[in-house]
Amino acid sequence: MDRLSNTVRPYAWGSTTLIPELLGAAPTGEPQAEMWMGAHPGAPSQTGRGSLHDIIGADPLRELGRPALEAFGPRLPFLLKLLAAGAPLSLQVHPDRAQAQEGFAAEEKAGIPLDAPHRNYKDDNHKPELVCALTPFDGLCGFRPPGEAADFVAGLDVDSLKPYVDLLHAHPEEAALREVLTAVLSADPEEMAHTVAEAAAAAERLGGPYAPFAAIAHHFPGDPGVIAAMLLNHVRLQPGEGLFLGAGVPHAYLGGLAVEIMANSDNVLRCGLTPKHVDVPELLRVVRFEAGDPAVLRPEASPSGEELYDTPIDEFRLSRFVRPEGAAPVDLALPTPQILLATAGRPKAGQLTLAPGESVFVPAGEKAELSGKGTVFRATVAV
Repeated sequence: MDRLSNTVRPYAWGSTTLIPELLGAAPTGEPQAEMWMGAHPGAPSQTGRGSLHDIIGADPLRELGRPALEAFGPRLPFLLKLLAAGAPLSLQVHPDRAQAQEGFAAEEKAGIPLDAPHRNYKDDNHKPELVCALTPFDGLCGFRPPGEAADFVAGLDVDSLKPYVDLLHAHPEEAALREVLTAVLSADPEEMAHTVAEAAAAAERLGGPYAPFAAIAHHFPGDPGVIAAMLLNHVRLQPGEGLFLGAGVPHAYLGGLAVEIMANSDNVLRCGLTPKHVDVPELLRVVRFEAGDPAVLRPEASPSGEELYDTPIDEFRLSRFVRPEGAAPVDLALPTPQILLATAGRPKAGQLTLAPGESVFVPAGEKAELSGKGTVFRATVAV
């Protein structure tokens, strides 16, 4: 197995303290948003044998094993991350595989460069993701029922929001949500900035369930995404709880430290809370206008002590081991590739001791035994 050296991405929304605290390192004062573990060509993990991207490319059958190679081709199909949000991420959705293939082909045909700021599709893959909280973790996920959203927005008592309240009450669910989101994102920017300012002041005054939205508006004054965010469910995960985000589900992460795993894609359609490109027509094509409570995942334990976060995705499978002192060693050998990430204690993967934040890559079929006290997340594929 290979100990991994991983890149930390300094995105502006990143926390300056959460990843350093996990690693036992001094903060640098700069944001540290995401630590990437995997073979993504944008920031592949490094090993003593070279980059994980190059290692897999040189011998995909040996590193990935036949089941994963036949299912997903010669690449690691998932990307594992530590995510540390100190400020809200952009409000966004991800396409399903068919939408991604169609969108990518259209932009390739149009000759839009991959690094163009108005490019929507960087690849032809979908991007389902699972986030598992390591600290209390706040986010937005999925639409509230229209009536509930109407009552929430009405509670701000802002005159310019009343037409949206009426729309939410007047139409069937899907039409109501679609019409209101379209209206919010298409509104006159100057008028919307004034509305957002009034809504933010009301949210600040009311507090309670409105407090997260006052905080969002503080980071993104005048952004129509502040009003769009009020249509969504606010979720607070406790450590160990997870949230699965499928295609078309609008979401944003607001704050906290988590383990995140996703299909190996970079396709994002943004709704707001960002200075980046917002393509309203394409966004509306991808969003699923379905309301409901977000399903908070709690891991299911097995006799070996492995706790699985069950998701309907083949590209990744995330589980964890919370090992007390004196726990018996566990055989981790699989016919598929895996990444092990320690988040507490000093457990051992084979002969390698892992401090919090350290990780290893285990090639398919490689002997691997987990021992010692600590918490370890295991990422692999579900084939």
